[in-house]
Formats: sequence, C-alpha cells, structure tokens
Amino acid sequence: MSVPEEEETLLPLTQRWPRTSKFLLSGCAATVAELATFPLDLTKTRLQMQGEAALAKLGDGATDSAPYRGMVRTALGIVQEEGFLKLWQGVTPAIYRHVVYSGGRMVTYEHLREVVFGKSEDKHYPLWKSVIGGMMAGVIGQFLANPTDLVKVQMQMEGKRKLEGKPLRFRGVHHAFAKILAEGGIRGLWAGWIPNIQRAALVNMGDLTTYDTVKHYLVLNTPLEENIATHGLSSLCSGLVASILGTPADVIKSRIMNQPRDKQGRGLLYKSSTDCLIQAVQGEGFLSLYKGFLPSWLRMEDTLLHRDCDLKGAALSISMETEFSLTPLLPKSDLSGPNLSRPTTETQRGVS
Repeated sequence: MSVPEEEETLLPLTQRWPRTSKFLLSGCAATVAELATFPLDLTKTRLQMQGEAALAKLGDGATDSAPYRGMVRTALGIVQEEGFLKLWQGVTPAIYRHVVYSGGRMVTYEHLREVVFGKSEDKHYPLWKSVIGGMMAGVIGQFLANPTDLVKVQMQMEGKRKLEGKPLRFRGVHHAFAKILAEGGIRGLWAGWIPNIQRAALVNMGDLTTYDTVKHYLVLNTPLEENIATHGLSSLCSGLVASILGTPADVIKSRIMNQPRDKQGRGLLYKSSTDCLIQAVQGEGFLSLYKGFLPSWLRMEDTLLHRDCDLKGAALSISMETEFSLTPLLPKSDLSGPNLSRPTTETQRGVS
C-alpha cells in the first residue's frame, strides 16, 4: 500500500467521502427534525382543509358540520378523537420525502455551483448566485419528492375521513403508492406538482434573501455581533417571510393532492391549481389561502434551527475553496460574497 493511500485511510469519513457523509448527516438531521415537528405539519394540513367550499359540488355535508378550530384546538381534537399517536400519522412518507428532497437538491446545487454558475473572478460566490441556485435546487428536489408529498397529505387526512364515516383509502404507505400508481399511473403520483414547486421556489427565495439581509443589517447597524442571537432573529424574520410567500401555494397543493378522484385518477373538485385558487377565494375569501399559517411558520422556524448543522460540511468546503477564514464579522466590502457562517447553499426546505 502506498503512503498516500495509507494517509487517506487515516482521514475521517467526512473528508474521505464528503458528499456521501453530507447526505447521510443531512438525512439524519432532517429525520429527527421531522419526527419532532410532524404534529405541527399534520395540524397545518387539517387546518388547510377546513371549510373547503368546493366540497359542496359533491353534496358533502362536511363543510357545514365541521367546526372551525385554531391550531391548538385542532391538535387537541386529534388527540381526543383519534388518539395521541395519530399526531404522527403520515410520518413515514414524510421521512421518505426528506431523503429524496435532500438528495435531489444537494446534487443539483453542487452541479449548479461548480459547473453552471462558478465563482466570480475574485473567487467569491455571490449572494445572487446562491439565491438562484438554491431556488432551482429546491424546485428540482421538490419535483422529485412530489409522490412522497402526495402520499403524506392523503395519509394525514385518513383520520378525519374515519371520523366522518368515510372508508379509508389506504392500508399503509406502500399500499398508498401502489393504489395511486394503479389508478392514475405515473402521472398520478405527480398530482399537485405545480403548486408544490411554486411553494418550494417562493420559500427558498424568501428565506435566503431575508436571512442575509436581516443579518447584515443587524451586524452593521446595531450593537449585536454575529452570534446565536443574531442568527435567531434573522431566522425568525426569514421564516416569517418564507411562510407569507409560500402558504397560499401550500394550501392549493394540499387541496389538489387530497381531492377525491375518479377511477382514472382524475380530480373531481379542481381542474388545475388556478381553478383551486379561484374557488378558494370566491367560496371562502382571500384569507382562506393562509389557513394553517401559524403551524407552518412554527414548523419552519424549528427547521431553521437544524439546517446549519445539516450543511456545516458545505460551509467548510466553500471556505477552503475560496481561501477565506470563518471570521465572526464580514466587512462591508465582503457582503456580496458567500455567507460562511450560515451557508446559502442547499439549505432550503421545501418544503417542509
């Protein structure tokens, strides 16, 4: 065995296989975050379906009998009526989604950063490239993960169907995939993909731009230094903006994915995402597009807390490539360069 090979075997796994290690670590972090915050996601989905005016087409009395509940009452209602563990109904496809989404966006972003965009002449990686790259990577990752999102949403609504006396659609996760594929074909697995990728793009855009803008403003114009408080305030603002931008698309996505379908897998309530948007606004008012906003925002804030660990390897990779040091404060002249303390690479969710 040659000396270089011996030295290579002594390197940590994260240095020997950086991308594989990054993917595995991000998958583990995302799984833990998903398990911790999934009750918020379930509550959000249930709120988004409340008072769905389009159900009147089918003569469904659920819209008249279902009480309007807030986030806390909805969560307590699920526990009282269905059981505590039902707060995690649909968590398995949600974990599948994170694996597909994280892998898809990571590979896409790495390719965009290294092949398509490249660094500037001064070896910086500008913020605008990070924003565009993050949006494109998020969109592609979300498109690839759409089948798992579809199954997750439908399984989250199974408990409500049972309470309403309707037959359950699935026996489990794999039966759900098989049934959707049998009824609608491959195309059926991508129902709702348009508002889904729209949400991913809007969330990524709002989060990336707001975080860096707020953080740089706080560091340069207030006594705050670049520390956990600054990152926390920046994440709070970026999560709020991302939720404001992404929630309408999320509501449309959930309703299209959950709508009843005929034997050919075609939706019975909505012809398209535009049709769903028009019916929601006309039948329930504009604010219906923000149903489930609070649990969506809270869940997004929790996701922001783990994503720095998710991509610590990416930050170190960028710092070595650009020959920068991880200093606590970037001067004004470097504000257009990469954000090394919180890398604006494949950090964005989709989602969630």
